[in-house]
Amino acid sequence: MKIKKTVIKIYRFFIKHYFIVVFLFCIGFVGFVSVYKLFFTKPLYIYARVRVGQGLWWASTQRPPLWLIKSINKGDVETDLTGQPTVEILSVNYYPTNIINQYDVYLDVRLKVSGNKKNKSFSFNRSSLGVGTAVDFEFPSAQFSGTIIDLSITPIKKNAKFKTVYLAKAYAFDWEYDAIRIGDKFFDGENNVIEIIDKSGSESIDINPAFRGTFNPMFTQIRKDVVIKVKILVNQIDNKLVFGNDQVLSVGKDIDLSTDKFSFINYTIAGIE
Repeated sequence: MKIKKTVIKIYRFFIKHYFIVVFLFCIGFVGFVSVYKLFFTKPLYIYARVRVGQGLWWASTQRPPLWLIKSINKGDVETDLTGQPTVEILSVNYYPTNIINQYDVYLDVRLKVSGNKKNKSFSFNRSSLGVGTAVDFEFPSAQFSGTIIDLSITPIKKNAKFKTVYLAKAYAFDWEYDAIRIGDKFFDGENNVIEIIDKSGSESIDINPAFRGTFNPMFTQIRKDVVIKVKILVNQIDNKLVFGNDQVLSVGKDIDLSTDKFSFINYTIAGIE
């Protein structure tokens, strides 16, 4: 009898406070789903290559300086409230540009995402992911933005190989030729990606720019035609050779390279082996 009265009271309370009961039920259901996802579902991870910068790929902004690069380390982890890693840095690569103290910086990262592997639709921090997407990272040592340039459900692999590249420059200064050192290298954070193998130079006569058009031999100056043999680690994508994820190498094209002791400005690719 008591059980029957209790059931009747519960029924009457439900009828009288229908909206409150439904509201509480919805809150409880959402809480249950959230707890289940946080503690009982297996996290979904994918892999991305990120170019560090302002984040919007179409915006030309200042590239990261060296002090920021040194605060980003392989193995750095960003975690969620449960302590699970949401972002892990797998590799850091950086390349100097022809702008003083600015670098092209690339990270390989593992991201905790929500989505479906079958249709390759993912979201990170409640934003959809894709090539060209801007992402924000908050590591204990650094906070920065970037642009996703590659995305994969498996670790991203590089088809890396060394190529011998000949760089040429006409009318170089003597001091420029002397500053180029055989054996000089550049380390990108993971590998020695550039090494100077050999150099050669032949004297050439150029008219001083201040007196061009005068044809006065008294104002000519001695320069050097320089050819540098360099070993470069490149990534082969289809039939293209790419250095530093952005520079496509081809004969006749100018190239932006730096070693520890020298920056190659106005050098042209004369050959690739």
